[in-house]
Amino acid sequence: QVQLVESGGGLVQAGGSLRLSCAASGRTFGSYAMGWFRQASGKEREFVAAVQGSGWSGSWTVYADFVKGRFTISRDNAKNTVFLQMNSLKPEDTAVYYCAARRDNRVSKIDREYDYWGQGTQVTVSS
Repeated sequence: QVQLVESGGGLVQAGGSLRLSCAASGRTFGSYAMGWFRQASGKEREFVAAVQGSGWSGSWTVYADFVKGRFTISRDNAKNTVFLQMNSLKPEDTAVYYCAARRDNRVSKIDREYDYWGQGTQVTVSS
């Protein structure tokens, strides 16, 4: 069982930055693909970014089109933590952001392919 705990959310003005963290339990964290999703009020959950697990050469990442060039996902396997650096934030980025882990080490944009989820952290961007 893997437990995920997000932190780093908050209120920020448009154009500002936030860095989300997701701390994971478990000795096999490094082998899991990790993803960030978000859900705005009244909307469906959507994919934001993902990073592959170990076992693949390099550190493959994938992003939703609406965050390319603004958000960066990274991981520190020694600390069992994945990060989401969010720059140039817009009011439409307001949502609850969720961290997710996938036992398969390949990245995925599909939420049902992730096995473990955190409780979410609120990000609010004011105009």
